[in-house]
Amino acid sequence: MNMHDMRRQYTMGGIDESALLECPLAQLDQWCQIAIQNNEVDWFEPTAMTLATASRDGQVSARIVLLKGIDDRGAMFYTNYESAKGHQLLENPHASLVLFWPHLEQQVRLEGSVERVSRELSEKYFHSRPRGSQIGAVISPQSQIIGSRAELEKKVVELESQLNGAPVPLPSFWGGYRLVPVRVEFWQGRENRLHDRVRYVNEAGKWRRERLAP
Repeated sequence: MNMHDMRRQYTMGGIDESALLECPLAQLDQWCQIAIQNNEVDWFEPTAMTLATASRDGQVSARIVLLKGIDDRGAMFYTNYESAKGHQLLENPHASLVLFWPHLEQQVRLEGSVERVSRELSEKYFHSRPRGSQIGAVISPQSQIIGSRAELEKKVVELESQLNGAPVPLPSFWGGYRLVPVRVEFWQGRENRLHDRVRYVNEAGKWRRERLAP
């Protein structure tokens, strides 16, 4: 398949630096809200983001996770602590997140260190999920080899029987992470590939903003 001639022009506008907020996390929240409000197709998940992690020896992995919150420290997502990404984050907490909104011709990159969120916050999010998702989180040995899908389905039935309608307890191996950024870059597609790139850099607790060449 020849992809050399596959290209499009970006025409939706640029980044007005004078309108940017001082805190990149507040700016990210603003862009996220716009992306969610302007999502007009059922198949696109505007909170989907690529999480890149690396092991102690530098082996890099990337996968899609869902953004589940932004606070004054960083961006949050939830997963199994014993998954492949959980093990990598335990060995090496440095990570990167990327959100891309093609319908807005925008991208945001965050780089920093990852920490676990409080157990209280994990409990609150876990019990806001559909019951089926809660049960799936409990019974799935995420990232481990299994013999068949039937094994998982059997575990679902067994756990439902054990619980007999009782609330699903949050397992100790499941919870949230927060990426605390030291760099955040906002990208807006522009005509002729002269894209707008504005990066925030944290220096001694204060954010400095700079424009990058496309």
